[in-house]
Amino acid sequence: MIGRLGRLFKALSPHLAQPDDDWALAELQVEEVSLYKAMDRRDREHAVKVAKRLLERYPDAPGYVVRAALLHDSGKASRPYRAWERILSSLWCPNVAIEPLRKNFYGAWQVRKHHPIYGARKILDLEVAALVREHHLPKSVWAVRLHEADREF
Repeated sequence: MIGRLGRLFKALSPHLAQPDDDWALAELQVEEVSLYKAMDRRDREHAVKVAKRLLERYPDAPGYVVRAALLHDSGKASRPYRAWERILSSLWCPNVAIEPLRKNFYGAWQVRKHHPIYGARKILDLEVAALVREHHLPKSVWAVRLHEADREF
């Protein structure tokens, strides 16, 4: 409960998010940097926490897994970060079509539901893209570990 309240407060106060961008950028491949930088600072902070938690638990994690952790929510950058849309769409999200991506609240539902696919489409490394694509419905061992680290924040 405390964690959820903290996330709510941070969603409404973006200046509180302090992503460790220097660390993240050192981990990413050159072609992935723009995807990371396009993410809202709140999403970047979350991504860094997930990646670092993954490394705490699995210090032998391959580099592509760490990069997937840093980019797992990159598909959310398909739309501007609107706190109330994020909050409301997390409370209820119907099944929505993946395309075309819309601008109204329907678009917020689309991003909530399909951001793993939106992000994976932009990633060149097939291993990273596969983990990003399945991070909500993990099938592989590393996707399960990524999902577990993601659920903590």
